[in-house]
Amino acid sequence: MDEFHDFGDAFSIGVSFFLERYSKKRRTRTFTYGYKRFSTLGALINSIVLLVGSVFVFMETIPRLFHPAEVNYSGMMWLAIAGLAVNGFAALRLMKGNSISQRAVMLHLLEDVLGWLAVLVGSLVIRYTGWYFIDPLLSVCIGIFILTNVCRNLYAIFRILLQATPEHIPEDKVKPVLEGVPGVKEVHDLHVWTLDGEKNIASAHLIVPDVASREDVIKVKHEAVDKLKEMGIDHLTVEIEYESEGCYSCPDE
Repeated sequence: MDEFHDFGDAFSIGVSFFLERYSKKRRTRTFTYGYKRFSTLGALINSIVLLVGSVFVFMETIPRLFHPAEVNYSGMMWLAIAGLAVNGFAALRLMKGNSISQRAVMLHLLEDVLGWLAVLVGSLVIRYTGWYFIDPLLSVCIGIFILTNVCRNLYAIFRILLQATPEHIPEDKVKPVLEGVPGVKEVHDLHVWTLDGEKNIASAHLIVPDVASREDVIKVKHEAVDKLKEMGIDHLTVEIEYESEGCYSCPDE
């Protein structure tokens, strides 16, 4: 079981790092928005491995709660100290990561750190109390903690992949900002989504008066872009429509 766990760790973290670097590539004719979503793909793979790993932890440790086995607490303690040093250093290096992929890798390393911490605490408790059940109990608690965070991460990943509006930039917050741009009479066909949880995109149709000049339209577009950039939307596609024109490209809803 430990061999599979270590292989899963190495595989998922390696894939995440590769896809995170790959996501920095610029746009191509095939991927016109760039490769940002590859970072999210890495986070998905990492989270699935963690999810499966948590299930195996429960399968292995829950029976041991009722039938605790005697363990070598002295060896556990020194092994835990070494594991904490290595995995703790790696986790600290990733603490400043903001992408969802980096958070997934961080969660993976946190699982290892907490696992070694549980081994250290468990070995000390067993040494002075003889409570062998404390080892599987701590493992179950850590499994619940990791599983909870994995589910949250998966929720965020699926929101990105399914092009849901970013939670911190809801549509009903964006629309009033665009409607507040001088010269805009109405906003419709508004869409807001995110490529990877960091780079946010929007598109909208802005209706201007029939008397609006070319200079007025340019000013409207520039101000709309500036206002949404202040909200954290990096890329805005605007279609300008005159009041009497009607929306030719709007889908039937």
